[in-house]
Amino acid sequence: MNHPQATGRRRLYGMVRKEWLQILRDPSSIAIAFVLPVVLLFLFGYGVSLDARDIRLGLVAEQADHDSLSLLESFRNSDYFVPVFYRHMQNAEQALARRELDGIVWLRHDFSRRLLVDPPAAIGVRVNGVNANQARITAGYIQGVWFGWLEKYARDHGQELKSPVQMEHRIWFNPAVISRQYLVPGLIAIIMTLIGSLLTSMVVAREWERGTMEAVMATPLRIREMLAGKLIPYFILGMAGMLFTVTLARWLFEVPLRGSFAVLLLAGGLFMLVALAMGLLISIVSKNQFVAGQVAIIATFLPAFILSGFIFDIGSMPTAVQVITHVVPARYFVAILQTLFLAGDIWPVILPNLGAMLLMLLVFMIIIRRKAHKRLS
Repeated sequence: MNHPQATGRRRLYGMVRKEWLQILRDPSSIAIAFVLPVVLLFLFGYGVSLDARDIRLGLVAEQADHDSLSLLESFRNSDYFVPVFYRHMQNAEQALARRELDGIVWLRHDFSRRLLVDPPAAIGVRVNGVNANQARITAGYIQGVWFGWLEKYARDHGQELKSPVQMEHRIWFNPAVISRQYLVPGLIAIIMTLIGSLLTSMVVAREWERGTMEAVMATPLRIREMLAGKLIPYFILGMAGMLFTVTLARWLFEVPLRGSFAVLLLAGGLFMLVALAMGLLISIVSKNQFVAGQVAIIATFLPAFILSGFIFDIGSMPTAVQVITHVVPARYFVAILQTLFLAGDIWPVILPNLGAMLLMLLVFMIIIRRKAHKRLS
């Protein structure tokens, strides 16, 4: 007589084998797990940048003396600017209006005479504010060059620059200020959301559409064995996709991994389970592949992309939207990824986010257990 546990393991093994064969017969599953990450990594790694480089800066000096030309030379030597020199401010303003320039630095005729006096000399700065983010960055870069030149000028003339506050900049975690090192770790969460929720959302729905669910219901499979048999292959596929993505991020894009790889695996495995649970719940409710795919994109991918902190800072969002982000699982995984890659094992950040994902997994599994029944209606 067969032991019930051994019989259950054989049923589970048969279900897992069935799903693996289905994955191997469907090239789209392999493409989503391995080809899609490469496409997204190349798009965001090379095509998307939050850095401001090659800023087209108009430089105007009403009187071309030694001091004004020295300051303009500092802008020309900066790695951030592509300088364009104008003799008259009017011409520079027209170029700014035609969007040929991103900003203008204007040195008036009394610039040199008023240096280091009270009131001190000032430079005129005009910035194209259509792109608010780039406008702030451009203004900050201009201010940095201006203060750096002014301090050097004061030292060369044996004077102390009169400034009520002396700022000393220290950039932690991403000292090169390269947006790729910030974007690529967060992109791993987006990719895993797609792999987990999109693939799994069509698992049960496909069975209903093809009419094979009746055959599955007629087997001795228990409902928990059926669900586990469907989730295990996609969990393995998703984790393989995550390891592949991490490898590309680490070696191709040179994003540092300062935290523990074991913690990364733990957090990745927990988030993959949450993503699979979301996809499975969508699949059980919809019973239609097209509907399940659309709901998965709207309910999982878009919130993960917009509300997780992957690109847009959560702290700058309206209060109501910040509250909504707490029900987006990717929010917690993005925080862990960016911490592990850029800062290290910062447990006050990692543990609360792991706890939040574990709580969400428990909630989803309870709902799935109540919604999933081994009956046709």
